[in-house]
Amino acid sequence: MRHDPGICPSDAASAPPDESGPEARPPTLMSLDCPVLLTDSLVLRAPHAEDIDAIAILANNPAIATMVTRMPHPYGRADAEAFVQASAKRENGNCVYAITEADSGRFLGCCALQNRDDGRSAELGYWVGEPFWGGGIATEAAHALIGMAFRTRDIDHIDARCRVTNPASRRVLQKSGFQFQSTEMLEVMALRASVSMEWFRLDRKTWISLISWTNDAR
Repeated sequence: MRHDPGICPSDAASAPPDESGPEARPPTLMSLDCPVLLTDSLVLRAPHAEDIDAIAILANNPAIATMVTRMPHPYGRADAEAFVQASAKRENGNCVYAITEADSGRFLGCCALQNRDDGRSAELGYWVGEPFWGGGIATEAAHALIGMAFRTRDIDHIDARCRVTNPASRRVLQKSGFQFQSTEMLEVMALRASVSMEWFRLDRKTWISLISWTNDAR
């Protein structure tokens, strides 16, 4: 359903910037943390072995696989096992989260933050199981992950992408403050073909303004 960070693979404190010059950046990506994130109704935590069956069932859905870039279809238990194992490595500071229901612990989907090689930006990805569509879960999870990223990492902006045929994902990004940048062609693994994707960006200044407006409203 969403752009995929690592099934979800696309798709925490960093050291301060090196003051020796604007081109120098400290190699801190491997040390970045991925804290558990709590919202009003969700817990975002690392995927566990106990999630494997739920991941395999929810992800084995062409309505999801054809809307993200790196999810195979069909999607079986072996794929879910490999995903859980890979996500535990947190390579290069990338954070992959299981989206779970706070009250019951039920697995709902995945979201992730993937660092870019420039060390100054990241990419957001997410998908939610079809039985849970329409409840604002992706937006709530995205807001939590975006807040963590800007508060704990020295990044300038976050990018995200969605298929042009996915208005629900576009609304999640727009409600999160992302601004449209361009349209591009990207390969979708499940389709074995390239499709049209919309690229969105949220910069730090815009995020700070949105947070300020929200606090003023409260």
